[in-house]
Amino acid sequence: MATYHVGLHEIGIIFLLQMITISVKPLSFNYQQGFKYDNVKLEGDASLMYSYIQLTSTSRYQSNAYSVGRVTSFEPLQLWDKASRKLTDFTTQFSFVIYSNETDFGDGLTFFFADPELPLYYHIKQGGGLGLVDDFHIVHSRYSFLAVEFDTYHNSWDPSGTHVGINFNSMISNITKPWFIDIMSKTAHYDCKIEYNSSTHNLNVSFTGNITYGDIFEPSKSYISYNVDLRDCLPEKVIVGFSAATGYMFEMNKLKSWSFNSSLNIHDENSSPIPTNPSPSPIPNVKISPKIVSRRGTSSIWVELGVGVAIAASFLILGGVCNLIWKRTKGKKEDSLFDMKMDDEFQNGTGPKKFCYHKLASATNNFAEKQKIGQGGFGGVYKGYLKDIDSNVAIKRISRESKQGIKEYATEVKIISQLRHRNLVQLIGWCHKKKDFLLIYEFMQNGSLDSHLYHGKSVLTWQMRYNIAIDLALALLYLHEEWEQCVLHRDIKSSNIMLDDNFNAKLGDFGLARLVDYEKGSQSQTTVIAGTMGYIAPEYFTTGKATKESDIYSFGIVSLELASGRKPVDLNAKEDQMAIFDWVWELYRLGRLLEVVDTKLEGGFDDEQMERLVVIGLWCANPNYSFRPSVRQVIQVLKFEAPLPILSPPTKSTVSLVSSASPQRLTLHNQLE
Repeated sequence: MATYHVGLHEIGIIFLLQMITISVKPLSFNYQQGFKYDNVKLEGDASLMYSYIQLTSTSRYQSNAYSVGRVTSFEPLQLWDKASRKLTDFTTQFSFVIYSNETDFGDGLTFFFADPELPLYYHIKQGGGLGLVDDFHIVHSRYSFLAVEFDTYHNSWDPSGTHVGINFNSMISNITKPWFIDIMSKTAHYDCKIEYNSSTHNLNVSFTGNITYGDIFEPSKSYISYNVDLRDCLPEKVIVGFSAATGYMFEMNKLKSWSFNSSLNIHDENSSPIPTNPSPSPIPNVKISPKIVSRRGTSSIWVELGVGVAIAASFLILGGVCNLIWKRTKGKKEDSLFDMKMDDEFQNGTGPKKFCYHKLASATNNFAEKQKIGQGGFGGVYKGYLKDIDSNVAIKRISRESKQGIKEYATEVKIISQLRHRNLVQLIGWCHKKKDFLLIYEFMQNGSLDSHLYHGKSVLTWQMRYNIAIDLALALLYLHEEWEQCVLHRDIKSSNIMLDDNFNAKLGDFGLARLVDYEKGSQSQTTVIAGTMGYIAPEYFTTGKATKESDIYSFGIVSLELASGRKPVDLNAKEDQMAIFDWVWELYRLGRLLEVVDTKLEGGFDDEQMERLVVIGLWCANPNYSFRPSVRQVIQVLKFEAPLPILSPPTKSTVSLVSSASPQRLTLHNQLE
């Protein structure tokens, strides 16, 4: 065993070095019993459903085509080390379901390692890239990835039939093998185990399927392997996870369980190398030289030892003092309403990240007026380009003087960061510095619904309007029934409905949202009445309770707006026609529904769809909340899966709630508190 002869003053330094040495440890986790929100990062249409992850949309409706979802580990994988050239072994196992009740389906899912520069999910517009890339037919040089694909759709570059493939930097597989599955079975699930040996460079994939014997499906197991040195095709650190996509065809892709283990354990490149020894002693077999003892005596030894320990202690104290000064200085610069605790709470979210203020200012030319694309109740919205993600974004800047706006900022980050649905506007990030509070969203190319209905941006076709109603209903279904808690939006209106480049609708602005546990019912008691005049349910003013039914009321008003092109409140109309509900109800009663339709459509609409949208609007906006439908009933009627309801005359008018021609967001203290 080696012995190191050192001076006693060096002992303290050794103590210090051992305390600050940092190592990179293997990546290891086990989610074989299912997933929770704090386990993994969800992107795109990926959402947690009970204990499994739904990677793509659960709806086969046309506006939900081209669905993309990803799920990744929070921690990256140290795949190899450039300094030592060490390469990791790894093993991963997962279980998944691919299901469709359609004869045509697609496109599949992948397990992948990827460069952090991999394109963000909202850049993916086609199903053939399986949620990884869009330009799938080329070999990429700007970013790299390894994918094990479970491909269910035959593209021009694919072998015929469903198959498993191993891909490097392209969706054209390096090697494939047929994969036989029962796509129409909801109960059939498939298992996969992927192993990599760093010595032999062998990547081995074993997977299950189903072999058909007549009408009977029997379980099967297959293997595929490929020899590759991953150091030659992937960076040192990679993101690890799954991606899935659908094109025009429909299928559901579910991830049921996942475990991962790697072996590489190295010192961080910034740490200082020190002698190591398997002994449990904190000092690696240090021996004091006898020459030092004989020459300096015992008392001198203690002096040396004291000096060494003092040096170590001085470093630690100095570091602690510097850290304390830094924290105090930072604390003084932060606004009193937000402290480090708020940072910690936000960082615990599963998706959005914190952005540096100066990058956001640079992206918007220091929030120049010409970059402003909207103005909300608590601040402006600016278009900006962020180089980090190579994308345009919408940046909402909360007014410095608005304490209510700051509360909404906190609410929105905490709630929307946990939600994943294709019909919800994606929150990309957040930032607060001093009295600046900013939210960063995906940029919606076609702006808000109200800009088209009322401000002349364009004339939406009838089919666009009908699809928007269905998109909004699907968003509400997710919020009210499909997420782990019931989410009450409380501010559904046309200016909060955003349209992407294909005019798909996404619900945004969750600043007034509230979470409600299902077991506690679907209502939220509040001492503040919040919302926008013209969209607020009548009972909200008297009960002070936000409910699913109050959200449904707002949805009904938006439905009537879509059909008529008219604002919820029109002070220029006759007194009994100021509220859109009263005006439409009278035409419905008289059997003159055609007069409701927006004249800008010039007769270009579907009669049956028009009738359904108008009747649903009246049904949802009934002043008596007990007569309103659930969002699931709304979707069934919109999709012609249920007959139109027979509406009873409303028991009271909405005219008394009209207060302004231009609906404004309202925040009033409830007098019942």
